[in-house]
Amino acid sequence: MPKHTIEPEKWIDRYSDYLFNYTISRVNDREMAKDLVQDTFVASLKSMKNFKGEASERTWLISILKRKIIDHYRKINSKKGKAEVRMDFNNDEEEGSWLEERVADPFDKTAEDTMVNDELGEAIYTCLDKLPTKQADVFKMKTIEGLDTETICNELNITASNLWVIIHRARTAMAECMEKNWF
Repeated sequence: MPKHTIEPEKWIDRYSDYLFNYTISRVNDREMAKDLVQDTFVASLKSMKNFKGEASERTWLISILKRKIIDHYRKINSKKGKAEVRMDFNNDEEEGSWLEERVADPFDKTAEDTMVNDELGEAIYTCLDKLPTKQADVFKMKTIEGLDTETICNELNITASNLWVIIHRARTAMAECMEKNWF
């Protein structure tokens, strides 16, 4: 498989429209989309030394952009729902003020959160379907269901060392597949 190279001097001509269209469909704000694409280019320049050439230049840029979009929504949601309740009080013994800050409800999901989660879930299950049956079973039991090693070994009639070989292979295959389908 040939190694891909990166040519940052050509990024704007080659990818800016694609990255912008990808972003605007997810943030629905032209200025924010422009900022996120610009942030992606800056972050990519800073992390060029980490480019291994295993994915295409565009795939690599998209993976960085996806992280930027996720960070954008995390930032918005960390501020959303915060409210201050301030009360001034004055009685015979003391006076002062009381301040309470309410934080956002972590279960209050936005449409964008749902979209990102749905896309991620779809990508995970697409990749799981591509794994050999035993690898998929072990991955689901260990990573998704959180079962302990002994339970998995007993259920699948395998040794602990065999389990770790299988889970390592499954995780490696999942990471490669996710890079192609999600990042």
